Amino acid sequence: MMFFGEDVPAVAVTDVPQDAYLLDVREQDEWEAGHIPTAVHIPMGELSDRAAEIPRDRDVYVICRSGVRSAQVTVALNNAGWRARNIDGGMKEWAGAGLAMVAESGAAPRVI
Repeated sequence: MMFFGEDVPAVAVTDVPQDAYLLDVREQDEWEAGHIPTAVHIPMGELSDRAAEIPRDRDVYVICRSGVRSAQVTVALNNAGWRARNIDGGMKEWAGAGLAMVAESGAAPRVI
């Protein structure tokens, strides 16, 4: 596990604004199993190619399964001029808080 110290601005799942730009950086199978209905999916490995899709005029809230990948992405985005925040605890915490999720298959959403 990597520790990022105080360099990673983070928010609790319950503090994510309703109209936030949510960036989900998990892999395709994780996304399909369950994701936030309003999130934008750009897997971590595709970020450098797809960075232009991420708005620079608003805060970006980054989420993964547990918060580790999203912390790395948050640091990278902030270093490149975005205003990014890591969502503490990731999708595991989001699901645990009973917040809205959908699955691509129409099945009950889950975090894998």
